[in-house]
Amino acid sequence: MIVFMLLLNLGIIETSEGGIIVSQTNKTRTTVDIYGKQYTIMGKANAHHVRMVATLVDEKMREIHAANKSLDTTKLAVLTAVNTMNDYMNLEKKYEELQRSIQMKEE
Repeated sequence: MIVFMLLLNLGIIETSEGGIIVSQTNKTRTTVDIYGKQYTIMGKANAHHVRMVATLVDEKMREIHAANKSLDTTKLAVLTAVNTMNDYMNLEKKYEELQRSIQMKEE
């Protein structure tokens, strides 16, 4: 479920209330393996992109598990989501700083 939420937050999949996949118009269906489980992901992103994201999620989960083998899958997935969002926020901040820097140089 946590992996599902991570993919939802990354914009790869969409849901309606109750967790049902919404309209399938122009949606790609891709089956991926994340941490030993198969997931069918539906979304607007192309299959290659979905597979790349799933691979990164899988790698991050395995990296965190290697550092703390006592974590159950749910805690591992939550830590993966937290780490991923932290990385995202840091990149977003750097991007905004670069945007400001470029804007200042243009003035």
